[in-house]
Amino acid sequence: MPPMQPVLEDERLLLRPLAAADFAPLFAVARDPEIWALHPAHDRWREPVFRAFFDEGLASNGALAVIDRASGTIIGSSRYDIRVCRPGEVEVGWTFLARAHWGGGVNRRLKRLMLAHAFEAGFDTVIFLVGDGNLRSCRALEKVGAVLTDRRQRWEMAGVMVDHRIYAIGAADFLAGPLMAGASPAD
Repeated sequence: MPPMQPVLEDERLLLRPLAAADFAPLFAVARDPEIWALHPAHDRWREPVFRAFFDEGLASNGALAVIDRASGTIIGSSRYDIRVCRPGEVEVGWTFLARAHWGGGVNRRLKRLMLAHAFEAGFDTVIFLVGDGNLRSCRALEKVGAVLTDRRQRWEMAGVMVDHRIYAIGAADFLAGPLMAGASPAD
């Protein structure tokens, strides 16, 4: 199994393994209800709900803290996982960012770093699970070149079964797609 908690960085972002000490600064980001408004776990802004999410991330050995290099602050997190994957696949998910970092290229940079690492580590395909109704995440994935598949996954969230769409991107499509096209320090 390739390393699922690498240190990845570019000019603006540092991704590093999530640590127990990250709870307070990450919860400071996560407690914004608007981040979770379209998410199936729409109450993840509440501390007990976020604590369970955070602890699961620590236990997964795939969670990463997303740090803004200019300020040195945690602005979100993301995660690698293989639990629902077919051979040759890895999932990138559980991503959230502070709203101040929406729409400014941070998600593109984050996905570029994580996908490049996944493909360099030998995975053929990266998948993304998106809860039905989370149109914001669907649009964000389409912007980075992920394609909606015919696969679906039911996932339990807070005791409720939630249907998820599965998006995917292969290595060749990643290299030829919008994340790499014209990739520069300015995006």
